[in-house]
Amino acid sequence: MASTPNRWVIAIAGVIVMLCLGTVYSWGIFTQSLVAGFNWSVQDATLPFELALLFLGFGAVFGGRWQDRVGPRTVTVVGAIIWGVGVLLAGLGTPTFGKLWLDIFFGVIGGFGNGMAYITPVAMVTKWFPDRRGLGSGLVVMGFGLGAFVYNQIIPRIASFKGAAGAAAAFLKAKDAAIKAGTTFDPTNLSLTPEQIHAVMMVFVVSGIVFAIIGGLCALVMDNPPANYSVGGFTAAAGAASGYTPSQALRTPQFYGLWILLFLNVLGGVAIISNAVAVYSELTKLGPAIIAPVFGLVALFNGLGRIFWGAVSDRLGRTMTYTVMYAIQAVTFFVMLNLHDLVSVGIAFAIVLLCYGGGFGVMPSLNADFFGTKSLGQNYGMILTAWGVAGFVGPFIAARIKDATGSFSGAILPIAIILVVAAIIPFFVKKPPSDAPVLSH
Repeated sequence: MASTPNRWVIAIAGVIVMLCLGTVYSWGIFTQSLVAGFNWSVQDATLPFELALLFLGFGAVFGGRWQDRVGPRTVTVVGAIIWGVGVLLAGLGTPTFGKLWLDIFFGVIGGFGNGMAYITPVAMVTKWFPDRRGLGSGLVVMGFGLGAFVYNQIIPRIASFKGAAGAAAAFLKAKDAAIKAGTTFDPTNLSLTPEQIHAVMMVFVVSGIVFAIIGGLCALVMDNPPANYSVGGFTAAAGAASGYTPSQALRTPQFYGLWILLFLNVLGGVAIISNAVAVYSELTKLGPAIIAPVFGLVALFNGLGRIFWGAVSDRLGRTMTYTVMYAIQAVTFFVMLNLHDLVSVGIAFAIVLLCYGGGFGVMPSLNADFFGTKSLGQNYGMILTAWGVAGFVGPFIAARIKDATGSFSGAILPIAIILVVAAIIPFFVKKPPSDAPVLSH
């Protein structure tokens, strides 16, 4: 009789896969270089990230459905490879084929693979930790949040990339000054050199190779717990044998309540994250050479928030945890417009990211509490479409405001108001009956 695998080994492998996937949140370090290098608008440079999050949701639905049939290993391997190849090809083809190429390979293809690989470790680890669902799911999605932290500590320190980022900052500073002065801006004298554009694109190429290899190898460890697996008096098999099917979950108002909770949590945070370096620069008037490493450190809180709030929800309750996170974010956004030094803005960003990440740490367990683990991959995958939609809408609104006004500041106050309203919603989202309804034929 084969021995049961160590659940902590499987969880750590899931964390490493998530580290590779979570680098999608580092998009902010590329935005300025893409604007300057190709003379794109901020909206053009943000669209690949928006599409990546949108198609991440679709990939999660597909991956969740597939992994409920074939198990997590195959789906995670395939998803990690698709993500890596998408990033690789984005770097190879964008200088020749332009922004549509970047949109397709990073945004559509890469994002879809990212979602496939994301949903499987989350659903799997939740089953391995029936005794502490909040901690288990928070642990594995913490890896996703830490991906940007690790990546942002490495990439801005590469000399060739650092040079390109500095030139891009000078470009945008001159462009913003022209917009505010109402004068014509000539980009020809400040745009990046071919060598600088190549340096930025090579980051995509090398990153894609690393994501595919490391993510694919760690995915080989993925596996669901055996039948009748139990720990601490909790039996995973009991939860897996019951619960709502996707069609049953879709017929409950609670499903749409959870969808809205995740959508609103993502909307506020991702609008800022997608252009984090630029927003930080606006508030502090400091250059990206100083800001990028600091924000990389702040990005750590995106990961920590997932395990912190996941563990808190085991004691405080899932929905009440959402209310607390919304309220904290709302206050922070209201205050943020009056902060202008490196430290205070960094603290505000850290608080926002802590709560933003917490939404992903709590939601898998909340989904399992409401609908069981029988079809957890599919049910949670469907809820993750909220992430995709908000990930598209939030950055789109922020970029439109930036292109129209020359500043991101106009987006901060509306986000704060949205989060105040969001803090009330969890009080109306109640757990459905434990036994799924029998559907008539």
